[in-house]
Amino acid sequence: MRSLLLLALVGLGAQLVDGSLGMAYGVTSTTLLLALNTGAASASATVHLAEIGTTLVSGAAHWRFGNVDWTVVRRVGVPGALGAFAGATFLSRLSTEAAAPIMSLILFTLGLYVLIRFTVSGLPRERVGLPLRKRFLGPLGLVAGFVDATGGGGWGPVGTPAILASGRLEPRRVIGSIDTSEFLVAVAASLGFLVGIGSENINFGWVGALLLGGMIAAPIAAWLVRLVPPRILGSAVGGVIVLTNTRTLLRSDWIAAPAAAQYICYLIVALVWVAAVTWSTRRHLADRQVAPVAVAREGGSGEPATAPS
Repeated sequence: MRSLLLLALVGLGAQLVDGSLGMAYGVTSTTLLLALNTGAASASATVHLAEIGTTLVSGAAHWRFGNVDWTVVRRVGVPGALGAFAGATFLSRLSTEAAAPIMSLILFTLGLYVLIRFTVSGLPRERVGLPLRKRFLGPLGLVAGFVDATGGGGWGPVGTPAILASGRLEPRRVIGSIDTSEFLVAVAASLGFLVGIGSENINFGWVGALLLGGMIAAPIAAWLVRLVPPRILGSAVGGVIVLTNTRTLLRSDWIAAPAAAQYICYLIVALVWVAAVTWSTRRHLADRQVAPVAVAREGGSGEPATAPS
């Protein structure tokens, strides 16, 4: 009973973060299951089965609050489902631990780019509203789906920063679209695991506990994402990606840093992250104060003032 309660709380917290930042449910939940000595394929299968419910509720909530671009959902979600099914059947037969440092390095670079871009200049509005091309979203979904199934998480960490970095979709709609399309990925990955390892290797009590916590948090997170300004949200997302993948890289065979060095690096990254979010918050508040003044100066010209970051 204690384990089920812990899993429900983890599911609640993970979905609260995932629904508001576009990532972390799978990574957080899978990490806990692996710590309980669950096999890699069984852990990923458990998380993806729970995600069928959490992503359905989360997608509905994001749609209700106007956070979803359905064209993006379709163009990234269908290839993502194909990649997830392939990744699930692959993981059922082979460990992918050797590939983790390579993927973490890619994600670290993307996260650092997003963190710097949003902290320094805010949302690049000159490209917001431009369509995202199929040739970009298709391969992105395929790769993100494969990574998500093999790593127990990765749809958000791969998809969210890549679309954010394009500057063509505001952060809340990026997060809402990624969360909604993840339903297709979760269904496909679950089918792949059921084919690969069978239902006897999955603890459905754990699935239910993760699902319950996630479903409670999903609508709250979808509401929160509408309230957080884009510039602040971008800095927060970038920091999550950098911090998460710093941990993976430091613990990998590539670096194998001593525990003391790891904690020092975590502290440095955390301080930089806090400073970036603080700076973005201050700039947002300053821009919000400037905007009414700019509107007043326009007078009756009818020209709109530049929107704050």
